[in-house]
Formats: sequence, C-alpha cells, structure tokens
Amino acid sequence: MSDVNYKIGNENLIKVLDGASTKLRSLLQKQGRLEEGGLRIAVVGGGCSGLQYKMDLTDGPANRDILIESNEVRVMIDPKSALFVTGSELDYSDDLQQGGFKVTNPNAVVTCSCGESFAA
Repeated sequence: MSDVNYKIGNENLIKVLDGASTKLRSLLQKQGRLEEGGLRIAVVGGGCSGLQYKMDLTDGPANRDILIESNEVRVMIDPKSALFVTGSELDYSDDLQQGGFKVTNPNAVVTCSCGESFAA
C-alpha cells in the first residue's frame, strides 16, 4: 500500500455514527478486510434528483483518495465526491421500510422522496 498516494482527512468531511460503524465492522470482519479495508463512498450522477451515493467495501485507499477514520471505520472518498459530502453523517438502520445506510448531507439542497438521491 506504500505506492498509493492518498491524503488523510477527518470527521469534518464525513462522520460515521454508531449504527453504521457496527454494521460496517461486521461486514468487513466477514470479508476479512477489517484491518486495512473500509467503505468507499462516491457521489455519481443519477437518481431522480441528479446525484446519488455509491458505496462499496474496499481493500484500501486508491490514488488521490481521502482517507477518514471515524468511529473505528475507515472511509475512502475521491476528491470530487468530497466536495459534495463535506459535513455529512453516515448512519445505518435495520428498519424494514427505510433501512440501510443513510447519509445525512447538509449540502443537499433537494432530496427525493425515496431518499436515494440529492441535488447540491
């Protein structure tokens, strides 16, 4: 991993809340990625409001990523996506109707009713 060029960020970019930390640590443990792996969050075009989140478990940061350690979880974000998520919080709920990972984003000017996309 020494040949990967990435920056270290902090929770001002994104903060992982307890529910998301517990779920992510469990998922990473099952995949054997708990030590070096983490969650990659990207903002991509799409959804009914124009932008949506893409989340994947990953083995570690890629070139130019920003690495944030929050609540015992590593989060990787590319610089372009970081512009859209600054100040956000990531949580998890296992509610049957509205469950899953949820990003609370103060930069979202418009959100859609499904909660899966936003405009900034």
